[in-house]
Amino acid sequence: MFKTRRISYGGTAAIVTSTALIGGLGAANASRPLIVSALLIAAVADNLTDALSIHVFQESEHLGAKEVFAGTATNFVARLLLCISFVPLVVFFPPAHAAALAVLWGAFLLATLTYLVARERKVAPLPEVLKHLFVAAAATVASLLIGQSIGVMFE
Repeated sequence: MFKTRRISYGGTAAIVTSTALIGGLGAANASRPLIVSALLIAAVADNLTDALSIHVFQESEHLGAKEVFAGTATNFVARLLLCISFVPLVVFFPPAHAAALAVLWGAFLLATLTYLVARERKVAPLPEVLKHLFVAAAATVASLLIGQSIGVMFE
């Protein structure tokens, strides 16, 4: 059976981080190779760090070895695939379009994940989706502002 708890942490991190990276780096006038590199670094290096954190946390919760491994592996794979799903947006679209598409793609993915979690928790999905989209929007706006500031400073 599919367990959203195994992918919810890594999935959420991948979606929000990828959207914020594309927006923020795009606002700083970063090149496509730089943005793709940042996405892939997040997909691999930052993901490995998060996977280790999840692994240690699950061990501290006294979960069985199989459950710990399954949770760690599924979070890693989910985050890897979700981060990589943003790469074609940067590669095949102009920067301004890529940023807008990343926001739409990220919002869709986060809303879908939130909906699945809300259904499992047996709570109303809409308030949960709106709450999570608001936080993701705040992270993206902060990244855009940082990117714009850096872009202006280094013109």
